[in-house]
Amino acid sequence: MQKGNKFRIYPTKEQKVLFAKHFGSGRFIYNKFLETKQTFYSKFRINLSEYDLNNYLIVLKDIYPWLNDINSQMLQQSNKNLHRAFKNFYTHIADYPQRKSKKDNHQSYQIPQYYKINFETDQIYIPKIGWIKVKLHRELFDFQFVVHNLEYTDDVILEQSKNSQYLKNITISKTPTDKYFVSISINDQKDIPQKQSFDESNTIGVDVGLKSFAITSNEEVIDNPKYLKKSMRKLAHLQRCASRKKKGSKNKKKANKKVAKCYEKISNQRHDFQHKISCKLISENQAIAIEDLNIKGMLKNHCLTQSISDAAWSSFIGKLSYKADWLGKTILKIGRFKPSSKTCHTCGYYKKDLTLAIREWICPNCNTKHDRDINAANNIKNFALTSAMGHGVELVELSKITEKQEVIKSIT
Repeated sequence: MQKGNKFRIYPTKEQKVLFAKHFGSGRFIYNKFLETKQTFYSKFRINLSEYDLNNYLIVLKDIYPWLNDINSQMLQQSNKNLHRAFKNFYTHIADYPQRKSKKDNHQSYQIPQYYKINFETDQIYIPKIGWIKVKLHRELFDFQFVVHNLEYTDDVILEQSKNSQYLKNITISKTPTDKYFVSISINDQKDIPQKQSFDESNTIGVDVGLKSFAITSNEEVIDNPKYLKKSMRKLAHLQRCASRKKKGSKNKKKANKKVAKCYEKISNQRHDFQHKISCKLISENQAIAIEDLNIKGMLKNHCLTQSISDAAWSSFIGKLSYKADWLGKTILKIGRFKPSSKTCHTCGYYKKDLTLAIREWICPNCNTKHDRDINAANNIKNFALTSAMGHGVELVELSKITEKQEVIKSIT
């Protein structure tokens, strides 16, 4: 399996300048090649390949001599990232590639090889940059893998060139708060575990929401921490202070950094919370049933945009997905149009007039009192298991005349 390990690095002032040059050069090449591809296609209907643009890179180095001081593989990686962006656009995964701006919050670049890690001095060697202090707060590989597979120099330095089948590319990134990180991609040569069998007893349904972050079919309610909402007053104060500073001044930069630190803390709190919840759900169940939500469409509701963004459902579902792959667990998804909230999970009655304001309701057919969210979680579990077993379920809505009569239940 291929995984990424992110560590913080502490470059010197001179190395920070070199990093800034690499960030800018990668952004320059990306934008230049994007413009070149657009020009050739619009005027001559020629789609330049990655190979063609790599050859054009040699010409650009003659035109812009300062590109010779930059890691050449990093420049080629920028070209590769551009073509991956176009591939994602053609396959409807992402929007059309846009120019990268110097004002982007996230600055990064990739290096595919020729880096080294010194475990004795806690340093990493990056081409064109040199040795940098790194905080290795976790092990890259387990002990047995290290002993039997990896090749060391002087027993402490791990070289990517000698272990290219295990050590892949690294990504250098800088946050708006001037913190630098290195993400090391590794391949431990382990196969993805096979999916474990599951049934009704070890499957759980999860319904995400705004009032409560998640509600499970076991009637467990996970409160929504609402980190952004709790920090809004402080954030608004910092943003007002930043807006009053003179543009381009040092005080303006200091004020903007304080705003960035506040946002970073909110993001760290949210990720920490979601990691803990996702680990708990994955470790306790063999399968997790969730709903395929149209989050992008839901964000168009201006009344709920901030709350939905604060909950970060997409990030949470992503964490569940890759952790399930690591441990051989299963993620079951139901369609976004399934009536999970409006259906009685006991008898299958469909309540059409259920609005968002109604949090509890009583089924007129079986007289079961339902909590809206717990009922939805149970239905998500039932729909997912029914779909996984290859059976279809049809729900029949009751008219007002036949509400007290026996209904047609699930038809399999």
